[in-house]
Amino acid sequence: MLTALPPFTVSTIVTQARPATWLGLGLVVAAGLYLYGVYRLRARGDSWPALRIWMFLGPGLGGIALVTLSGIGTYDTTLLSVHMIQHMTLSMVAPIFLALGAPVTLALRTLPVAGRRRLIGLLHSRYVRTITFPLVAFGIFVVNPFALYFTDLYRLTLENEFWHEVTHAHFLVTGSLFFWPLLGLDPLPGRWPYPARALLMILSVPFHTVLGLTVMQSVTLFGGDWYPSLGLDWVDPREDQVVAGGVLWAGGELVSVIMIAVLVVQWVRASQREARRVDRELDRAELREHAARAKAPAESAGASS
Repeated sequence: MLTALPPFTVSTIVTQARPATWLGLGLVVAAGLYLYGVYRLRARGDSWPALRIWMFLGPGLGGIALVTLSGIGTYDTTLLSVHMIQHMTLSMVAPIFLALGAPVTLALRTLPVAGRRRLIGLLHSRYVRTITFPLVAFGIFVVNPFALYFTDLYRLTLENEFWHEVTHAHFLVTGSLFFWPLLGLDPLPGRWPYPARALLMILSVPFHTVLGLTVMQSVTLFGGDWYPSLGLDWVDPREDQVVAGGVLWAGGELVSVIMIAVLVVQWVRASQREARRVDRELDRAELREHAARAKAPAESAGASS
C-alpha cells in the first residue's frame, strides 16, 4: 500500500527496490545483447572503445534501472519530486548516454548481411527519417511535458499502472528521438551540421525552465487530490510540488550545460579529424606533383635520345 511507505530517504532507494520486473528483465537482455556484440567484434580482432561500453551500460541502462527498479520507482506515484527526478533521468540523462554508446553502429558491425540490410533499410525509411528529423523531434520533446502535466493525462498515469509504464517508455523514446540525432555517434540520415545542432540545444533550455517555474508557482496540485488522498503525514504535497518544480528547473539547466559541452567536444574532434584528412590529401597531392615534376625531365631526355 502506498500509505504504508516510510519517509523517502537515501536508504529507501535500496530498501524499497523492486528489481524483479519485466523492465528489469528487459534491461538485462539489452545489456547482454550489447556485450555479445562487443564480444563478437573483439573476437574477430576489431576494437570497440571501453568508454562506449561504460556509457551504454552505466549511465544509460544503469540510469534507467536506478529510477525505475530502485526505491525511486517505488515512490514515483507518492512524491511528485521523485517523479520529476525519474522524468529527467528517463527523458534527458539516460538517452544521452545510450546514444553515446553507439548501439546501432555496433549492430551494423556485428549483424549478418541480411540483418544489416534490414537495419539500414529501417534507418533510411520515411518514418524514421521523419521522427528523427531534428525539428520534429524537438517539437515532440518540448510539447510532451506540457501535454502531460497540464491535462488529465497525468492523473490517469497515477491511477492506471499500464499507462504509468507507458509514460516511462514515452519519456525514454522522446528523449532518444531528440538526443540521438544531436549527440549520438550512430549513422542516422539527415544529420544536421554542428552549429545547427548547438542552436537547437540552446533553444531547448528555456522550456524546462518555464515548465519548472510553472510547477513551482502553480496554486493547483498536479494530479488533483491524488497526493493528499495518500494521507502521508511526513510530506506536504504543496511543498513537494515546489521541490518538483525546482528539480525540473535546476536539473534541466544542468543537463543542458552537460549536453552542450559534449556537443562542443564532438565538434572540436570532428574539426580535428577533418583537418587531418585535408592535410593527408594535401600531402598526397604534393607527392603526386613532385613525382610528375621528376618524371617530366626523364621523359624529355628519353624523347631526345
